[in-house]
Amino acid sequence: MDANAQQREMTGAEMVVQALKDNGVTDLFGYPGGAVLPIYDELFQQDSVRHILVRHEQGAGHAAEGYARSTGKPGVMLVTSGPGATNAVTALQDALMDSIPLVCISGQVPTTLIGSDAFQECDTVGITRPCTKHNWLVKDVNDLARILHEAFHVATTGRPGPVVVDVPKDVQFATGLYSPPPADRTHESYRPKLDADPDRIAAAVELLASAKRPMIYSGGGVVNSGPEAARLLTEFVEMTGFPITSTLMGLGAYPASGKSWMGMLGMHGTYEANLAMHGCDVMLCIGARFDDRITGRLDAFSPGSKKIHIDIDPSSINKNVRVDLPIIGDVAHVLRDLIAVWRERKVAGDQRALKAWWEDIATWRARNCLAYRPNEDVIMPQYAVQRLYEATKDRETYISTEVGQHQMWAAQFYGFEAPNRWLTSGGLGTMGYGLPASIGAAIAHPDALSVCIAGDASVLMNMQEMSTAVQHGANVKIFILNNQYMGMVRQWQQLLHGNRLSHSYTEALPDFVKLAEAYGGVGMRCEKPADLDDAIAEMLAVDAPVLFDCRVANLANCFPMIPSGKAHNEILLPEEATDEVVARAIDAKGRALV
Repeated sequence: MDANAQQREMTGAEMVVQALKDNGVTDLFGYPGGAVLPIYDELFQQDSVRHILVRHEQGAGHAAEGYARSTGKPGVMLVTSGPGATNAVTALQDALMDSIPLVCISGQVPTTLIGSDAFQECDTVGITRPCTKHNWLVKDVNDLARILHEAFHVATTGRPGPVVVDVPKDVQFATGLYSPPPADRTHESYRPKLDADPDRIAAAVELLASAKRPMIYSGGGVVNSGPEAARLLTEFVEMTGFPITSTLMGLGAYPASGKSWMGMLGMHGTYEANLAMHGCDVMLCIGARFDDRITGRLDAFSPGSKKIHIDIDPSSINKNVRVDLPIIGDVAHVLRDLIAVWRERKVAGDQRALKAWWEDIATWRARNCLAYRPNEDVIMPQYAVQRLYEATKDRETYISTEVGQHQMWAAQFYGFEAPNRWLTSGGLGTMGYGLPASIGAAIAHPDALSVCIAGDASVLMNMQEMSTAVQHGANVKIFILNNQYMGMVRQWQQLLHGNRLSHSYTEALPDFVKLAEAYGGVGMRCEKPADLDDAIAEMLAVDAPVLFDCRVANLANCFPMIPSGKAHNEILLPEEATDEVVARAIDAKGRALV
């Protein structure tokens, strides 16, 4: 059909709502204000798009991130001008660093007042330019539909990320022509490359076939590429017999029960994953960006390996680590071609060398780097996560976290068998992320289980969103590992600052049980290991939002740990990591990297 024949006359506010519908949006997270009232009036008059009223714009952003991460679809948020837009900045930066598709529609003062310091005016486009993939200020209502469709396309293709569309209030009232999304969404200046150069694929197969100590290092890009990418990754791992590790963001792309799984790598990764990364001779990096928490000391990062890097974002290639064979393309497309060429050439690899490599790995695994000393009187945080995992592993469960020690324990002790089940703030490390993210997942998957593993300090950052959960029936379970400290801050103060615990003890914590009840939710508390299983079962059985106050050991530290600024083979296990050893291990350069 001719595109002009599909055009309809609408107000700008009507266009916003119609564009949401036409781009498949069913759920929208937002908070009203003067500069978006025309859009809210249109939302009131329809029932195709459900609006979830949050209690803070940052909560809207993180809820939309949780929605996006758990579904693979874009998360959408709607905020007003000025403080509404600035409150969204943290979530936008979080989504940028973790490559989460997020569409933020913000109101703006009328075009005639822009630049006049009008009430609730700010330079939203200028402020958000560094923390978005792209942003737009709409000055003509006849550009609005095209820009909105373009925003969804940009947010969800290539390396996903956040975008902002800033819509002045007079544009919302103005009348213009609306066109639906074009069938062909190709853009003249924005064309992500999906298929890799065949010669690069062939070179990768040749290099991997020659490996004696191979290692696959996967990241969040596998999850972002979609379920097919995770399926192909598993197929490639099983086909080759190569060991695989993952970044924090990539957990679940390869099942934790898989025979080749090495656990997470990096600062608080497993002993075997880190030593294998250090000692491998060929590294295949798939959809990861060589983050500093992964690499440790750059000049000592996997010094003897040839490195292959698959990424859809050309700017990620050779940004932190020089690689031998860059492959630009979508993970699913590249893995599909890699598997095809591997099979076509009937690659066998050096099986004798691979067997010896797995024997080395078995020796490292035998160290049992995640072991901890159990306690009959006090709940150890690691034990709490293990018992939660056992209680939920056979259900469709989405796990979000706040940021801190509990986040690392969740990554270490909760086994993820599928992609999109793990929602955490990796790049930015945003305290306050987990509770709203769990609400986003619960809205997207109302029949599944949505659990936030939280810290007592971090969860308070966006505690107001408990009200959102209650209002909208988001059946979230907030599992607080309450050690009465900002745990990771306290750990570093203990190890690097002579145990001078400067303002890391939370002396005025609320009664979480009463707090839950005040919001209209359910509060529970558990203090003894023997009571934990029954308490978790009760929490899961409650058909309401729950704050679960799990009182854990106050001074437990998170190990293993690569001292900041050190190489993978300098990782410290729990029994080795005394305060004195860690303090000696981290030099002045390393202290600056904490």
